[in-house]
Amino acid sequence: MLRQTRSVFQKFRCLSFNGQQHTWRLKSTSATERALQYQPGQKVHGFTVREVVAVPDLFLTAVKLTHDKTGAQYLHAARDDSNNLFSVQFRTTPMDSTGVPHILEHTVLCGSEKYPCRDPFFKMLNRSLSTFMNAFTASDYTMYPFSTQNGKDFQNLLSVYLDAVFFPCLREQDFWQEGWRLENENPTDPSSPLVFKGVVFNEMKGAFSDNERLYAQHLQNKLYPDHTYSVVSGGEPLAIPDLTWEQLKQFHATHYHPSNARFFTYGDLPLENHLKQIQEEALSRFERIEPNTEVPSQPHWTSPREDHVTCSPDALAPDPTRQNTLCVSYLLGDITDTFEGFTLSLLSSLMISGPNSPFYKSLIEPKIGTDFSCVVGYDGSTKEASFSIGLQGMAEEDTERVKEIISQTIDDIIENGFEEERIEALLHKIEIQMKHQSTNFGLSLASYIASSWNHDGDPVELLRISESVAKFKQALKENPRFLQDKVKHYFKENTHRLTLSMSPEDDYLEKQAKAEEEKLHKKIEVLSDGDRKEIYEKGLELLAAQSKTQDASCLPALKVSDIEPTIPITPVETRGVPVQYCEQPTNGLVYFRAMCSLNTLPDDLKLYVPLFCSVITKPHFNDEERLRVLVMMSAQELANGISYSGHMYAMSRASRYLTPAGDLQETFGGIEQVKFMKRTAEMSDLTHVIRALPRIKKHLLNPANMRWCAVNTTPQKMSDTAAQLESFMKDVAANRRDHKRLFLNDCVFTCCLQVQNFQPCQMKTYFDMPFPVHFVSETIRTVPFSHQDYASLCILARMMTAKFLHGEIREKGGAYGGGARMGGGGLFSFYSYRDPNSLQTLSAFHKGVDWAKSGRFTQQDIDEAKLSVFSAVDSPVAPADKGMGRFLSGITDEMKQSHRERLFAVSHKHLVEVAERYFTVGQKMFGVTILGPENDTFKRDPSWLVL
Repeated sequence: MLRQTRSVFQKFRCLSFNGQQHTWRLKSTSATERALQYQPGQKVHGFTVREVVAVPDLFLTAVKLTHDKTGAQYLHAARDDSNNLFSVQFRTTPMDSTGVPHILEHTVLCGSEKYPCRDPFFKMLNRSLSTFMNAFTASDYTMYPFSTQNGKDFQNLLSVYLDAVFFPCLREQDFWQEGWRLENENPTDPSSPLVFKGVVFNEMKGAFSDNERLYAQHLQNKLYPDHTYSVVSGGEPLAIPDLTWEQLKQFHATHYHPSNARFFTYGDLPLENHLKQIQEEALSRFERIEPNTEVPSQPHWTSPREDHVTCSPDALAPDPTRQNTLCVSYLLGDITDTFEGFTLSLLSSLMISGPNSPFYKSLIEPKIGTDFSCVVGYDGSTKEASFSIGLQGMAEEDTERVKEIISQTIDDIIENGFEEERIEALLHKIEIQMKHQSTNFGLSLASYIASSWNHDGDPVELLRISESVAKFKQALKENPRFLQDKVKHYFKENTHRLTLSMSPEDDYLEKQAKAEEEKLHKKIEVLSDGDRKEIYEKGLELLAAQSKTQDASCLPALKVSDIEPTIPITPVETRGVPVQYCEQPTNGLVYFRAMCSLNTLPDDLKLYVPLFCSVITKPHFNDEERLRVLVMMSAQELANGISYSGHMYAMSRASRYLTPAGDLQETFGGIEQVKFMKRTAEMSDLTHVIRALPRIKKHLLNPANMRWCAVNTTPQKMSDTAAQLESFMKDVAANRRDHKRLFLNDCVFTCCLQVQNFQPCQMKTYFDMPFPVHFVSETIRTVPFSHQDYASLCILARMMTAKFLHGEIREKGGAYGGGARMGGGGLFSFYSYRDPNSLQTLSAFHKGVDWAKSGRFTQQDIDEAKLSVFSAVDSPVAPADKGMGRFLSGITDEMKQSHRERLFAVSHKHLVEVAERYFTVGQKMFGVTILGPENDTFKRDPSWLVL
């Protein structure tokens, strides 16, 4: 998976505390106390302890070690959290755009020395209770993380991951499948034309159909033109076919070595067990080398530069005549300077975050563009950080004006600085974020430290956030112009800055397609008849390998008997409005939700509900000029999201005519909402919108429509919170606007709606989109959560994905992803993601149904599907979210336990029966949606609605 980078401050927002303990863990001493017993210089299983530091800010103890024999670096974060995480990352610095680190990331997971079966990574998804499994390719490192709450599962996954990265098979067939290959369009027909195929090849074609992704890549390549950041680590589609299998193997040999590795573990499992397993199963077989993967500093320019790139037009852009982007990007300092990075990240937030920030006022409020440029603010993902500021959705003639505004705003900041209240508010926000508890803390921590550690920064120093805060306050106290001096140094006087503009080109996609055709022609024209025959034969060999049932018995696995038979009960108390009170260890924070009925809301207002929810906490949302800014930003964000989440939009649209919930989902969050916001953004007069929002407010903030409230907080806070809630409800009833708005800034409102007289119908819809790949979905109306067949459908979806659809859609079809899922609203969905095919994928869905009906699966297949389903059912729940199933969906713990028992009881007979009952042609009620490039086949077929 190609990793999109984020700033240090954005990564920090993900950090939060999950301090739950489980009774099966050792309780004599906490994980943090046990870790404090290590001493610098201590030898443990081939490692030497270098540093042991308590980090009370994050409720953990950090233990830093190095491997004696290879020099591998290791950091352990001991914390009383049962969701344990492991990751290993390698500094990967390609010097061309063939995507070698990205294709290698895919290929190492296709079989290894100890686990030679094809695709052990995907097979382990169904043999474990993992809470996370994936791999990431960034610009200069590749990371392999997993997390689980089960100690035995941790050992199993660690064994598979270690063998995959250090001792992969790297078979040529896996390179063809995951990277690229020349193959007959129909592999069984030697007369069909030769085409490019490959998972990463299609993934990157999809990635570069996203104009935001395209712009961000160009910006990085051009700001850092002299080393690894000047190339596309994920692979440029036209360069990927230049990569050879030998080059892939050589890159692994030079980069995937312990001397170039950084190991990270997190949680409450004992460190020494991890070290012993890593030493015995991997590191003991290596000697130290000099990897020579360091990234040199980018030579600084003596004068600023400008450049221009093009992209495809966006049919869903808020204003088709304003689709230009312009951004000024500045090269900053080395990210291994922790305090400087912290300061610049805070400075970035002060400059761009919120309606009171200088750049929001100067760039957004004048409505020159629809939103900030897609790359904006501080980015600490490269060896030297950068700061970017600009606009998207602007007219070409405003280019010079935007440049002048950026320059003038920097001058204004240097002169006037920032309000003390905003600085204090930002520091307070950091304090709140450290108290907030989430379920994926280990993964967030691994991401937070990855970039700096990758360049030999101190990861422990990064964790000591309160020290950076104290140092920042002291610097500001000693020099009131501390921040202004930084702005002057890094922005005003910085000659290493790039101004990059991007504009749409009507024939952009045609040029890309032609370039691919030319690349293909060059590859084909040098082929002899013998070469063509060999390509055909290799294609048949690959197809045979993909079609062969794999023996995965070499892989470790948990058993269904390892799953807890019962769930822990979450005590809740209901009183008042009614209000659900749930006492949880929230570190003193209070979480409030309110659910409001939309049953009395007129139909003409329903499309406005998402907009209302996004602006209700904003001041003066009834001001037309401010509202227009918010509308434009919302419309731009929605339009940008389709190329990244096209499968979700396809599933939403396919569900629209099947259930009331599906209809509302499409109205509130589907393409229907995207198009509505586009129309709204195009309005010259927003009077109608301004009149609609208060009407929604009147309906929602009416005590008669406030159906339910929920409060999660500590026992000590509960009494005071209840009194404040009572006061709030009185204010709502009395329509005291000031009190109401103040409270709304700290709470979440959810809307519920009952739909009467809904009539389901079948619909097949094709959306012409400026993408070179497809997003395909077929959704079938089945049964809700409480139905006895729901559990069988959940297991069936997971089993079909793992045992049939993955092979057909990804391995054979070349899509980045695909499968089936059972939704809580009674909808069973098939889907594909970044898919070169459309009708072929629909055929794969139907073959999957035939496979399920035939019963060609084993008890082992069923048990693996159950493990996969239970890993999601039993995923960690943060204290803030405890009891939310009951609050939002009416699903009690008793209902969850009944569902759990039905999952355990699912049998072969049940699965065949539900496949017959719900998926038989002529009986099923279904919807189909495809998002993809223009296609005459669908236009000629009257059964399809083409939009």
